[in-house]
Amino acid sequence: MKKTRLIILAVVIVVILRVASKYNNIVTLNESVTTARSQVENVYQRRLDLVPNLVNTVKWFASQEQTVLLGVTNARASATKMNVNINDAQQLATFQKTQGELTTALWKLLAVVENYPDLKSNQNFLELQSQLEWTENRIAVERKNFNDVVNTYNIYLRRFPSNIVAWIWGFQKAEQFKAEEGADKAPVVDFDTNTTNTEATTETSVVDTTTE
Repeated sequence: MKKTRLIILAVVIVVILRVASKYNNIVTLNESVTTARSQVENVYQRRLDLVPNLVNTVKWFASQEQTVLLGVTNARASATKMNVNINDAQQLATFQKTQGELTTALWKLLAVVENYPDLKSNQNFLELQSQLEWTENRIAVERKNFNDVVNTYNIYLRRFPSNIVAWIWGFQKAEQFKAEEGADKAPVVDFDTNTTNTEATTETSVVDTTTE
């Protein structure tokens, strides 16, 4: 009888340790998702911070372009209001939409710049343009990193027995940034009409897997 109890106790301890290990892994991966999301938000915030100076610089040389300037200002205001819950697909989609509208407004603004040689050669504008280009590149990188981390987390949640532990403690899958319609095409500015067209490019995706 004593031996049976010891065996049962040993099994219980093993199960508890196994569950604890799975729980800790989920927590770690969940924190990684949160950190990756913060990185995305940071680079988007950097872009938001650049916009007022960019608008003011353009306004100094091209004050008559009120429609374009107002479009950028309004798009920035909408993007600034967004707070995102990574587990809410609708919120994430709205966040993407507002940021996409700001991207479009900025492309229109940069198209207008071509009509003002003095502005194009202004050192302050050139510096802001360089910072904006760097930030756009970082946004793409951090979004991809976020999606990779989320993919790893979501796969782990679906695996057995991690899925049972996740269900018990209420862990939910995280939503990824989804490619917007036309996101696989690079904007091309038509300076004759101040409109934006698209040019096909190739985009690759990376899927991470984990081992338990």
